[in-house]
Order: sequence, then C-alpha cells, then structure tokens
Amino acid sequence: MVKTLGFPLCLLGFVYLIGFSALAQEKKVVFIILDGIPASELERVDTPNLDQIAETGGYARAYTGGKAGDYSETPTISAVGYNSLLTGTWANKHNVWGNGIEAPNYNYWTIFRFLKEARPDAQTAIFSTWQDNRTKLLGENLPQTGYLKLDKSLDGMEIDTLTYPHDEGHLYIRAIDEKVAREAANYLETSGPDLTWVYLQYTDDMGHKFGKSPEMDEAIRLVDAQVGSIWESIRRRKVEFGEDWLIWVTTDHGRKDPEGKDHGGQSISERETWMVTNAQNLNDRFLLGNASMVDILPTFLRFYNLVVSEKREYELDGIPLIGEISIADAELIGKPKKQKLIWKPLDKSEKVSIYWSPTDNFSAGGFDEYILLANVENSGSFDLPKSISKKKFFKLLIQGEWNEVNVWKGGKK
Repeated sequence: MVKTLGFPLCLLGFVYLIGFSALAQEKKVVFIILDGIPASELERVDTPNLDQIAETGGYARAYTGGKAGDYSETPTISAVGYNSLLTGTWANKHNVWGNGIEAPNYNYWTIFRFLKEARPDAQTAIFSTWQDNRTKLLGENLPQTGYLKLDKSLDGMEIDTLTYPHDEGHLYIRAIDEKVAREAANYLETSGPDLTWVYLQYTDDMGHKFGKSPEMDEAIRLVDAQVGSIWESIRRRKVEFGEDWLIWVTTDHGRKDPEGKDHGGQSISERETWMVTNAQNLNDRFLLGNASMVDILPTFLRFYNLVVSEKREYELDGIPLIGEISIADAELIGKPKKQKLIWKPLDKSEKVSIYWSPTDNFSAGGFDEYILLANVENSGSFDLPKSISKKKFFKLLIQGEWNEVNVWKGGKK
C-alpha cells in the first residue's frame, strides 16, 4: 500500500471516516498542463516564473508514453497524456488512445473523483482551453463517473466562434489561454479551491505550425507569464490564510526531432517531458529524472494524505514523487514459460511481498483477488513459479513498506 505521510495509520483511518480533519482540508493542489513544450526548448528559453517555482521545489525531466514496445505503450498524444496524469495509469487501462476520446474506461478514477469520493465537500475547479477535458476525460455528470460535479469550470470558448473567431495564426487560442489563466488566477486567490486543473494550449499550436522557432519561444515566454499570475495568487493565499499549496506544472508530450513539429510516436524526443513544482521532500525518482506522467496522481494522493481502497491502489501505474519509496520499475524478463520478475529496490533492508492475480476483472468494474506468492528480501528479482509463468495473462503486485508497483503479462486476458 502507498503509505501516507505525517499521520499514524490508525489516525488516518479515523480521519478518513470523519471526512478529513481541518488540517487536511487546508492542503490544496493546482496542476497546470502546458501543451506540447519539449524539455530542451523550455530549458533554452527564459522562464523566470517557472524558475522561481523550481527554486522553491524542483525541476526535472520526465517521460510519458508507457513502456515502449510493451503492453503499456501509450501514444504521445495530448488527451492520452492528460488522462495518464488524471488516472495514474497508462492507456492500456484508461483506454484513451487519441484526441477523439472515444471510449474512456471510467473504472480508473481521476484525481477529481478520488478527492470527491473521500471528501464530498472538497471544492474542485477546471480552467481549460479545451472543453473535452471536463466533459469527456473527467466525465462530469456522467453516470459512469458517479455523476462527478465540479464546483467551478471555465471552458468551451474554443467553440464560441463569435467571441473568438478562428484565424490561421491561432491567435484566438492565444486569447483564450489569456482568459483561462487570468480567470484561474483570480478564482484561486479569491476562492481557494482544494483541487484545480488549468490547461493552456497555445504552445502546442505554435509547435505544430512552426516547430522549433521564434514563434515557439514567444509562446513559451507568454505561458510562463500566465503561470506566474497563478503562482502569485496561491502565494498570496499562503500568506493570508496559511494554506498548504502544491503547484505542479508539466507538459503532455515532447515533439519529434529535428523540426519539433509532430508527436505521437515513441522516439526519445516525443516521450521526453518535464515537471516543475514547489513540492518539498521530493525523492530521488523525481530528482534523478526518472519520473513519469503517471507518478503525478499518486503524488497528489500522498500530499492530501488520502486513503484509497486497495483494489484501486493496486491498479495505479505510478509511484509518489514525494517522501519515502521502497521499489520502482518492475518488469518481466525471460522466456514465456520461465520468467523472472525484476524491479529496482530502493531500500534493501526491507522485505517485500509479491502477489499475483490471474484475472482483470477491475477493468470491467469488478474485483481481482491477489494471491500471495512470497515474502522476500528486497533484492530486485524473483523467479516466478512455472505454473504461473506459462500463463498467457496475469497481474503481479510487489508491495513494499512505502509503496507498491504492478506489472502485467499480456495486455489482455
């Protein structure tokens, strides 16, 4: 189980039952997706506001796209990346494969639903240059999401062609981004919601149109200023109300070299992303540049001290980027009938538990029973019994003191 920080486990159970204490309710998260900015371009352009946030917490390169060539390989496409962040899972689970968002699997909850289920009184908001983020990815008011309701939303302006007439230079997207950022900064300062998603698009438009170019540089400088207004708003709230604010800024994908126009594939430059945060207690997974898009949701859960059900926790593909972690990067190696489970042990003094399940009922809204295989030293490898190894599909779970990781054999049953 992913252990939360700062509370004894018995107290956490009590806190969860009463709907969280006043202290936990003061923890607030805003995450910002700046579409399609390669790490190399971000690092080259002057970004004083992102730099200021990073000086408070940290900056690191990261990745998206799942494991290339394996069951979790995930297209480096915008909506796919957003949903990997929102659910903490790769596309083989959340089932968003393109910007059409044709059939998302809402059995994999978003951070908004995790928070609302635990704390119905939590205030949530979205400010977005793309309406589908709310209506399709978050699935607001859909029965499949338990009729999730956000307390504040600003989006849909891209379909208002009277107010924002579309032009070839995509200046209408620039104008929408400006309004989205301005309104988000104002709402955050005046209302202080518990969870807010801000999405800004103009940088991706400039990337597609011009690639690596002065136009892209200008778009990055512009969006840095927009982030700066949001950062200033939450800093003022921290001073006035003493709230504990976490800001997390990232991008959804890189771009294909050398021009830097396209994306969607599995090249290094398309998979490479970055993260900027004011988070304290960042661990080595973040600091050493090993973080992935799916690590952000577990990080938020840990920041909130949020307890989630085991069956949902077992499905998360990411691990927290703050606090202690025990294990990372599990995979299967060897021949199909003689396989070895390997992982990266981060504390070899621990023991870990290894479980397996032959089913994937969770994806259809059911429950998978995990059977204990062994309790072993945290050595980083375990030979699977032949009776399991020869099966075409199964799930494995490695559970350490501070976190757990999962790996599958086969993408489907």
